[in-house]
Amino acid sequence: MIETSFLVLFLAGLLGGGHCIGMCGGIVTALSLNLPEQRRGFILLSYNIGRMASYVLIGTLLGGLAQAGLSLLQVRPLQIGLYLLANVMIIGMGLYLAGLSPAITRIETIGKPVWRRLQPLLAPLLPIRHPGQALLAGALWGWLPCGLVYSASLTALASGSAARGALVMLAFALGTLPNLLAMGLFANTLKRWLQKRPVRLIAGLAVVGMGVYQLLSHLLPQYTPF
Repeated sequence: MIETSFLVLFLAGLLGGGHCIGMCGGIVTALSLNLPEQRRGFILLSYNIGRMASYVLIGTLLGGLAQAGLSLLQVRPLQIGLYLLANVMIIGMGLYLAGLSPAITRIETIGKPVWRRLQPLLAPLLPIRHPGQALLAGALWGWLPCGLVYSASLTALASGSAARGALVMLAFALGTLPNLLAMGLFANTLKRWLQKRPVRLIAGLAVVGMGVYQLLSHLLPQYTPF
């Protein structure tokens, strides 16, 4: 079942473009300002590689933690419970993306203490002038409190191993990449398009559908809608 999560989280990252732009769009736009045209794409790519590396690290740590705990306790029901909770959170994030419920954003307060410690480390890196700075800045921004990241992270925790946790978060990170790369290059046009009500509704309900499908597939193994 975790293999299905790779595709689901990739699509959740991709369809969550409106949320990604709301959370990180201003950062990406600021990074791209006053950069020579010929270097802008490389700087933005470096930033996103750093951000994705942090997501993979989070997945590795959470998956490894679960692996140690599960092998120690042999608690299979706990892993199943985490997996079900992860999909409930994906459904909640879909409702938020669709503009139907902001409830899932309340979990973003969990990461604020960590972010308060990391945020001051950004100051020496600004303004961004070369890819190395962008890479480090992206790695720090990867820890920005974000409900969508936390939903994916819970799936990494439920994966039960460091390797699978890393792959889960890599799949999610790759899904977020196209929107944030495009945001740096076509900020105004992309932002206007993703904020349209029909686009948000379709994308959000698609994420809800994926979460519901995974829940049904896990709770009802015989459930095969296709």
